[in-house]
Amino acid sequence: MQITDLNPSDGIGASGWMVEMEGFRILLDAGVNPKLEGWAGVPMYDKVKDHPLDAIAISHCHHDHVGSLPVALKYFPQAHVLMTELSYFIVERVLHNSVNVMIRQKEELGIREYPLYSHRELDDIAHIFQGYRYNREIEWAAPSRARRGKQSPTLEFFDAGHALGSAGIMLRSDHETMFYTGDVCFQDQTILKGARFEDVSADVLILETTRGEREVPKGQTRATEIERLTGDIMEVLENKGCVLIPTFALGRTQEILAHLALMTREGKLKPQPIFIGGMGRVFTEIYDLESHRAHRNHTNLQLHEALNLTVLDYKQLEKIRLKGGRLFVMTAGMMNENTAAHELALRLAGEEKHAIFFVGYADPSTPAGRLRAAEPGKPFLFSASGGELTRKCRMEEYDLTAHANRDELLNFVGTVDPKVVILGHGEPDSKAWFADQIKSKHPKIKVVITDPGKPVEC
Repeated sequence: MQITDLNPSDGIGASGWMVEMEGFRILLDAGVNPKLEGWAGVPMYDKVKDHPLDAIAISHCHHDHVGSLPVALKYFPQAHVLMTELSYFIVERVLHNSVNVMIRQKEELGIREYPLYSHRELDDIAHIFQGYRYNREIEWAAPSRARRGKQSPTLEFFDAGHALGSAGIMLRSDHETMFYTGDVCFQDQTILKGARFEDVSADVLILETTRGEREVPKGQTRATEIERLTGDIMEVLENKGCVLIPTFALGRTQEILAHLALMTREGKLKPQPIFIGGMGRVFTEIYDLESHRAHRNHTNLQLHEALNLTVLDYKQLEKIRLKGGRLFVMTAGMMNENTAAHELALRLAGEEKHAIFFVGYADPSTPAGRLRAAEPGKPFLFSASGGELTRKCRMEEYDLTAHANRDELLNFVGTVDPKVVILGHGEPDSKAWFADQIKSKHPKIKVVITDPGKPVEC
């Protein structure tokens, strides 16, 4: 087995793993690095372009895992594309939205390379996407591509509990097995239940390490964080302040909306409009429509029926009065410029009665990251267009991650008991923590931290 990490960064970036088994090749994920612009943020497909590729398998539909799929198919037009059936209902919307964002960035930021693909190119390839149920074993190379009489290896998707449609991916051949966690959450969230990886066993494990740098404080649980968020929302609204919760459109938005719906049902939140972004509404509709297929809590909770959801574009913000208490769940987790979350932060930050609550990751180099690091009352550079900002509003952070905690992943390594663990999807310090811990607790397991673009023989 040969595995090549195509992520050009040594941290969290553009996920893409080329795996060769028994002479067949598959690409696991085809993401983009949200921190980088243009071709710099795309996996290193040039490194492997001369190798025939049988298939591309997508773990889930966040941009860092699927955003360069049309680019990958330009390099490998013969490959067929596999994903879970739930991702199948999402992927085209995600990629078409990506085209819209790239077009806007080309106009506003002058990025000449954008868009990396067009709406028409996406429409031309969408027919080859295939969706499969969880826990169905399938051959990932077509019979016509069999080489030297060898049978294709198989692929099986395991529910990863991270976002709708997310999956860990098991590859099996006659002689070896490999499991790729993708992004995984072992704990139940508000809607989605935790990962179903109980029966996973493999020779080689590619492990996400997102939270390797973060130790969970003693006594802190998801339940305590939810309780704290509930009380803080109620307090701000009672004092006639507005609450902004910046979120990612797929996954985090629906989890927060579900919590607001439960608060309303319990009488802790009075019925009122909840302002959301357009893409957040699209994915919320899909969460509702596909609730019968997902492994979830509150199976009968339909978010559009339980809440008065109102789509708000950033160009409409000037008409919104920020009085009397309003709730904004805006789909721009990093608060990038020309988004409603960015514009709302500019308006809310200067008043003490308002609040900005963070419920997920924010890169330190983004407006959201700079806002989180800012001290109250001290000016800081929020963004190029927003300029300097002085935060007077309340700001809180809640650990409601959709990623497994590091101890959970370390226990998972012991359960799988692989011969080799390859560490991915994490910053260097996170990978280093996992490497030290695995070597200490499981000395017989070989631990590999990859070099971008360099094949690893397993």
